Amino acid sequence: MKSIQSRLFLMLLTFIILPYFLSVLFIYGYTKNSVEQLELEISHDQMDNLSEELELYFKDMINLPYILYRNPDLFRIFNNGFEDSIYFNPIAIEKSIETFYLMRNEIRQVRFYLDKNKESFTVYNAMISARKSQPDLMKQDLMKKLYNSNLKFIIEPPNQLENYNNAAIVPQSDNTMVMTIHHKIVDVPSNEFLGIITIDIDLDAYACICNSLVQEDEESVFLIDSNDRIMYASDSALIGKSINPDLLKRINEAGGDTSEEIIISKMLSGPLNQWKLVKITPSQVLFNDVRQTAYINIFVGIGVGFLGLLMIGIISYRITRPIKLLSMKVRSIEGGIMDVPFVDNREDEIGHLEKHMKEMMNRITLHIDREYKLEIENRANQFRALKSIVNPHFLFNALQSIGAVALRSNTPKVYQLLTSLSKMMRYSIRADQWVLVRDEVDYIKTYLSLQMERFGNNINYSIKINDTILDMTIPSMILQPLVENFFKHCYEEGFYDAHLYIYGDINGEFLNLVVENDSSSMTLLELKTLRENIYTTPYEGTYAQEHIGLKNIRDRLVLNYGPGAGLELDTKQGQVFLVRIFIPLDANDQIKGG
Repeated sequence: MKSIQSRLFLMLLTFIILPYFLSVLFIYGYTKNSVEQLELEISHDQMDNLSEELELYFKDMINLPYILYRNPDLFRIFNNGFEDSIYFNPIAIEKSIETFYLMRNEIRQVRFYLDKNKESFTVYNAMISARKSQPDLMKQDLMKKLYNSNLKFIIEPPNQLENYNNAAIVPQSDNTMVMTIHHKIVDVPSNEFLGIITIDIDLDAYACICNSLVQEDEESVFLIDSNDRIMYASDSALIGKSINPDLLKRINEAGGDTSEEIIISKMLSGPLNQWKLVKITPSQVLFNDVRQTAYINIFVGIGVGFLGLLMIGIISYRITRPIKLLSMKVRSIEGGIMDVPFVDNREDEIGHLEKHMKEMMNRITLHIDREYKLEIENRANQFRALKSIVNPHFLFNALQSIGAVALRSNTPKVYQLLTSLSKMMRYSIRADQWVLVRDEVDYIKTYLSLQMERFGNNINYSIKINDTILDMTIPSMILQPLVENFFKHCYEEGFYDAHLYIYGDINGEFLNLVVENDSSSMTLLELKTLRENIYTTPYEGTYAQEHIGLKNIRDRLVLNYGPGAGLELDTKQGQVFLVRIFIPLDANDQIKGG
């Protein structure tokens, strides 16, 4: 049986704590998906915007050399050579070169290669270096590729700033990482190759654009060209190198999402055709806020659970403890302890129960006490009624005097009869005691001897008692009322040929004592009525005064041996009248020989 306290714990777990944690898990899952979708949408929008901004930036940088087509002085250098051009207007030429350099702050160095004279000069920090012959420049792979293709420009991966002409204006300490763009200059009408403008730009400008995608330190961004070289990365050590094949595979996979990271990739167009802008966000960073929310909910749930346990403890103390005490009192009553203290100062349902149980126990105790005393009184009355049949004390004292007179009058027959009657009187005094079967049989024989003197020697009887039961103990005066009924209902009513049978033996687990006569009988209705009167609960029911002896015998047997003992009445289909007393052998040690 489950206790109320365990049921309260189960109810708390089922209806409060369990639903709460399930709701936390549901909210966490829903919030996680919502945040993921929102973050992905925001990241895609940022990626689109920054891609356009990045494409526009590089478009501006690539279109810078086209300004020289609108500047006759600067374009003359490529057509006529540096010396011829500066001869005409040296101040204007220098001013145009400086202006070109200063057009963008991120320009770190510009090299002008003039194919006409196979020479080049550089501009660094708005200062122009001396010219240097470079007849082998166009033999370099990158320059040959640019010259022999329809490409108008080529972008080199980021590298350290190079002093192209070993000019003194470029300090050796300048190790700035720059991205180099080589522009091919041609004469538009004739498509004649005129030279190359090489521009080294600082990475900070477009790095700022790329880094605007990153909001957390754990996030990373990559700008990858069409040859899978890293043009920019959050980790500066990766800039200018080829991308890791495993990372490239993860980027190229559909979706690009794993349980550990979320990858968003955008293919660029325009001057950055086939380039990729990639953002990698660890899942733990993306879902950091939702995890914090979940942890807060879990901590709150633990607090709720602790408060729930505290609440159940209070409930257990204030409610279940009185119930347990009441249950203990009930078990004490079941164990036979009737004097159980009940409280009467509670005003709640428990107090109401205790009050009514106390009243009920008082009524039960009173009823038991009354019934017990009534039973004792009834037994005493029944014994007194049985004794009153023969008045042993009175007759015993009277017969003593009569016996003395008989001896003085020389009448021994009278003295013999008085002696038999005296024996009966002495035995009847023991009517509430236990006797041997042998003593009860001797008493019956004495009683029969007196009756033979009364009715003559023609009384027919036989006594057959097995020797094995003679020393067994039974209540006294258990057979005498049955023998007396023989004379009352046979001889006194004129059935002088009746025969009385008394026999006893052990039959199975029972001691059987039978008194039977073969003359007086009764109808089935009379037998049924007699049985109903006799077989009622001891000291209950109504029955005729003439049958008080049978009722007494049955009640005494039940009271002494329990419901397993009793007597049976039978007429054998109206032929005889038989009374059988049966006593269980194991009902009481008192039926054994003593």
